[in-house]
Amino acid sequence: MSEHSDPQPFDLVIFGGTGDLAMRKLVPALYNIYKNGGMPGESRLIAVARTDLDVAAFHDLMASDAQPHVHPDLFDADTWATFISRVDFVRIDLMDGASYAALGECLDKQPGNTRLYYLSTGPRLFGPICNHLSANGLIKSDSRVAVEKPLGHDRASANEINDLIAAAFNETQIFRIDHYLGKEPVQNLIALRFGNSLFEPLWRRGRIRDVQITVAEELGIGRRGEFYDRTGALRDMVQNHLLQLLCIIAMEPPISVDGDSIRDEKLKVLRSLKPMTPERVVNNTVRGQYVGGTLGEAELPGYLDENGVPADSQTETFVALKTTIENWRWAGVPFYLRTGKRMQTKVSEIVITFDSLPHSIFSDQIASNSVNRLVIQLQPVESIKLHILSKKPGDALTLKPVMLDLDLSQSYNANYINAYQRLLVDLIAGKQALFMRRDEQDAAWAWIDPIIETWRAHGVAPKPYRVGSWGPAASGGLLGRRGLSWHEETL
Repeated sequence: MSEHSDPQPFDLVIFGGTGDLAMRKLVPALYNIYKNGGMPGESRLIAVARTDLDVAAFHDLMASDAQPHVHPDLFDADTWATFISRVDFVRIDLMDGASYAALGECLDKQPGNTRLYYLSTGPRLFGPICNHLSANGLIKSDSRVAVEKPLGHDRASANEINDLIAAAFNETQIFRIDHYLGKEPVQNLIALRFGNSLFEPLWRRGRIRDVQITVAEELGIGRRGEFYDRTGALRDMVQNHLLQLLCIIAMEPPISVDGDSIRDEKLKVLRSLKPMTPERVVNNTVRGQYVGGTLGEAELPGYLDENGVPADSQTETFVALKTTIENWRWAGVPFYLRTGKRMQTKVSEIVITFDSLPHSIFSDQIASNSVNRLVIQLQPVESIKLHILSKKPGDALTLKPVMLDLDLSQSYNANYINAYQRLLVDLIAGKQALFMRRDEQDAAWAWIDPIIETWRAHGVAPKPYRVGSWGPAASGGLLGRRGLSWHEETL
């Protein structure tokens, strides 16, 4: 992997440094960056948490909780030993401004380093952390802050949190993370669209019949019951991940790959989404909630039986919806978005189905009914597949479906690179293309809020679906009205 060209020495300060995200994703990602030469000079990782640890104990915690998440082919004991020599730990009560003096003392050991703050905490702490950093003089003109989702539970709360962050950092210093944008296939989608002349004439109404975006998970909510019940699938997945994927598919060519050029075009897509009036919400959205059942040999609980979930919860674990984009390129093309937990399989994919031929010269049934599809899969295997028709071997001119397959994990060892590694590289370099701008986030919430409000006002309860299924049957009805079906039903 190629890192940025001339990295400057930095201190990456992770608030919530003993947490699950830090150990599973951030520390392994930074180890890979270090191994690739991306921590120049006296660059350091400084973990911050309330946990009563010293530096040596934190290094032990890294060995037990973070090291196992480094890809075995990339782990080297000697490199790990030199990496942890760059790691410090500071104990802080995040709500106590006076305790930030200890962080200041640690940062002052390398006063020339760029200060990068990563807030791997709950969003309720974002404002206090930024306020205390500012009050203690720990923010410089070249400092940057990265914040994890979710940023609020609606437009008003998101704006409140953004205002608190903006009181300490200006917009060019704020990096709002959506880890899906760091995935290689998502970036390959940008390359596919804007680096090749082949697809541009086809990327529009009149050539594309429909677009499907699916993010399905086999797992339930695990230990996140209390958090998830306050959030739900619409806020947790659609408002950020799925809408960001939609923007990349639908946006116009940016003038360059710099941060604002790409984000300007994504913003135009969000503002072009057809508004979700109450009538459209009722007719074009499906809420679901998984119920218990047997999957393989395992008996799995329903959502209401999960730890931390109230017995009468109306929180959705599944959402499917249909929308359109009101502009010249996409007018009339339906976009179908779907996400859920405890689904039949784990898969994240974008399926672009092209229009059928106006007339088939072949008499066989396959040729008459088949369509071309471009399938961009993000997980479990990162790949790009193009479904076409080819002549079946033999004398008769008979067609059969075949697939042109680019397996990115095999071609580029992309499975070694997690999304957070790419995002940390860009945070270090100060590149914002893969991070959300405030007006983007505001436009996404402005479109999502009417869905939440209509569900509440109309008492739209989630429909039950069994674990191991593809969600409520009603989700198929969104496509069935146009004689279409979800991608897995066509295989």
